[in-house]
Amino acid sequence: MIEALRSDEIVKKLGGRFKLCALIQRRMKELVVDGARPLIERDGRTDLELVIEEILQDKIAPIWETEEAPGESEDGAVL
Repeated sequence: MIEALRSDEIVKKLGGRFKLCALIQRRMKELVVDGARPLIERDGRTDLELVIEEILQDKIAPIWETEEAPGESEDGAVL
């Protein structure tokens, strides 16, 4: 098991397990499907270990899109 996942440090860093999982999935897709290059040296690590280390080293961070409240437009005008 990946040691970083045993503690809640990485979970707290991202604001929850769901957000951590979503970020891992997005980055794994970039690496495996889209052919993106790792941001750190692989050093024999699996793709999952690589993604976890990128998160721990602040090489990647989530950018969450905010949802509009019902009845509001993008400029904040109430519809």
